[in-house]
Amino acid sequence: MKQIDRLRELGLFDNRVPRYTSYPTAPVFSAAVDSAFQSHALSALDPAEPVSVYIHVPFCERLCWFCACRTQGTQTLSPVESYIATVEKELSLLAERLPKGLQMGRLHWGGGTPTILPPALIHRLAQAVKSAIPPTDDCEFSVEIDPTMVDGDKIAALAEEGMNRASIGIQDFDPEVQAAIGRIQPYDVTAACVAELRAAGIRSLNTDLVYGLPHQDATRIADTVDKVLTLAPDRVALFGYAHVPWVAKRQKLIDDTALPGDEARYHLAELAAEAFRSAGFANIGIDHFARPQDRLNLASENGGLRRNFQGYTDDRCPTLIGVGASSISRFEGGYVQNAAATAAYVQRIEAGELAGARGHQLTQIDKVRARAIEMLMCDFLLDLTELRQRYGPICQQLTADLEEVTATYGELVTWADDALRIKPEGRALTRIIASAFDAHKPEGVRYSQAS
Repeated sequence: MKQIDRLRELGLFDNRVPRYTSYPTAPVFSAAVDSAFQSHALSALDPAEPVSVYIHVPFCERLCWFCACRTQGTQTLSPVESYIATVEKELSLLAERLPKGLQMGRLHWGGGTPTILPPALIHRLAQAVKSAIPPTDDCEFSVEIDPTMVDGDKIAALAEEGMNRASIGIQDFDPEVQAAIGRIQPYDVTAACVAELRAAGIRSLNTDLVYGLPHQDATRIADTVDKVLTLAPDRVALFGYAHVPWVAKRQKLIDDTALPGDEARYHLAELAAEAFRSAGFANIGIDHFARPQDRLNLASENGGLRRNFQGYTDDRCPTLIGVGASSISRFEGGYVQNAAATAAYVQRIEAGELAGARGHQLTQIDKVRARAIEMLMCDFLLDLTELRQRYGPICQQLTADLEEVTATYGELVTWADDALRIKPEGRALTRIIASAFDAHKPEGVRYSQAS
């Protein structure tokens, strides 16, 4: 039996499973865990442990059709300015509850389009964040950059405020593919943006690509990879397009008859991955690549790779504080998500309340399963010995799941020395295998396809 036939038999092209950037996943969250939990968790933080901070800027001048993020379109700066004023108020509310001396080890601005902010608002937002949670000396500050929505003045403002990592969304450079997803972004515009970032002293660059887009084929994705390599990124994320028009209504604008079939989609991912490996990049988890000297690869090699809402990371901060509409915070005791709709978020903050609207408090077995899933997603390994050392006898609750996985996936996994390992030829099934350890599977929720 051919390898692809075996993967098909095991559900690679049929299963819809979470991406596991958290466990439990957001559909499990409920209104029973809200701002009261958020307030308590903030005040209970250890000031000796730096935190990560995520700022969500939900605005875009154009709404790309493929995107399933929480965003809204605007052609004027008025709603953006008003939103930043509300974020400033939220930061003040957070600062009131945080223990004295707490510092920020990581800062990430995402969206939406953070680079919709003009220089004055960039400075204003950055200063508000630093005032609420001062950065550590080695704080990493990363920003998602839209090359069509940035210029030298914006890049200079971001650099002045400490941005030291830039993440550029590319998706695909082919004009027909871009037109089919509502995102026109010529290569020369992107290359000029990269040159300006380098000139401003930004030495760490991520690029995001997407496979499985309409009209993509082997020739087009190979050409896109070649163009990306000329930009000399340090890291590359290669995501599978998640066609979920029942969630992201704008995806109905995409002609689904132009999407690659299951096997074609799989081969596009394999072709791009092999091209990056041939160019000297190391594989990181299921869909990232990094230069050998990059910290993400070093974390992967030494067991320090982690997974959060931005994907794979070397961030070791135990707490993530989400700021802005729909942002999710991660605490030792659980997750809490701010009100998702911008209007609802603004209403809560303007009333002097924290914006936490829904979440999940972690039980001890949740924590065990969360770490088990993270191990598989990051290292293709579930080390039961490590879990027992950290969590104790409760780990025995994974026994039935481990037996089921070893029986189901046979020659694609190994079980030895209290460790489950996914072999290289089975790693396309990692999300599916991880889902075997997921005890929270809400009815009626449709996730993206596993391939």
